[in-house]
Amino acid sequence: MEHEEANRAEPRQRTRAQRRRRNIWIAIGSVFLVLVLAAGAAIYSVYARWGNTETIQDAFPDETVRPTENTSGSMNILLLGSDSRDDQASTELDGTGSRADTMIVAHIPADRSGVQMMSIMRDSWVDIPGYGMNKINAAMAYGGVPLVIQTVEGIIDQRIDHVVMVDFEGFKDITDALGGVTVNNPTEFTSGSPTNEHYPAGQITLSGDRALAFVRERYAFTDGDYQRVENQQLFLKAVADKMLSRDVLTNPVTLNSLLNSVVPYIARDSELTVNAMVDLGTSMASIKSSDITSFTLPTTGTGDEGGQSVVYLNDAELPTVQQHFADDTLAGYDPPAR
Repeated sequence: MEHEEANRAEPRQRTRAQRRRRNIWIAIGSVFLVLVLAAGAAIYSVYARWGNTETIQDAFPDETVRPTENTSGSMNILLLGSDSRDDQASTELDGTGSRADTMIVAHIPADRSGVQMMSIMRDSWVDIPGYGMNKINAAMAYGGVPLVIQTVEGIIDQRIDHVVMVDFEGFKDITDALGGVTVNNPTEFTSGSPTNEHYPAGQITLSGDRALAFVRERYAFTDGDYQRVENQQLFLKAVADKMLSRDVLTNPVTLNSLLNSVVPYIARDSELTVNAMVDLGTSMASIKSSDITSFTLPTTGTGDEGGQSVVYLNDAELPTVQQHFADDTLAGYDPPAR
């Protein structure tokens, strides 16, 4: 199909084993780039490696259907990912499949004082331009990355400046490079087959496959994707805490290992050049882990549409979210309890 050809990433030769080892979780990877660049020591390595990343060709929708360009200096980066990679695919972009299982809008304010991460539930029942109401993760199948961006821009009523795609599988390399990360697990659970990993409530250390199962699990919870999204946000915060620790930022071996796990295995829009990444990173040199916050786009619960389970957005709250994006005050947003 035309949209599939238009958005095909530039090919890169890799073995299947390399693909399985090197893929990364979308949110972890993108925030990691910001953090490592902020550290400064890795900038030369990023320059040397950035050319190996895949480019999403024609990533953005037609200008006639987009919000006006942002002039405040803030930035919105759309993070897309899938946890159902096709191992036969020759590129990261092809391998994410026809649906985006993870959607996060990373908002970086004009003063570069932090990052606000807004997760969008993959089953959110939204208006997909040209196709009517459907789950938001169906936008990828209907119109590729441009339609996903157009749909998200319609929700937040603001422009998406950049888009990055990766995959869940393989972010475990990051946790291994960090020596594991510690989270305060709010809910005891056991993941489903084939992992069957048990996670007690309280402080637990995660790495490798055990970390991957932690962020993937949803069937163990009565509220399914709600708890999974919260666990992903909890894990992301733990990774940020570890990455910004002095032990990591002053260790060139660890930084290089992290770069090897991330930089060569990302698909990104053509405007997210190495110069753009370096400019962004150096402007955020003073960022701390406490400056990275996350929340979920407010919803009112689940329901049934045509025999499929969906999540309804909180339409009454949506204008408030849009205003915080427009005013660059998302850091002060207090979402309602679900």
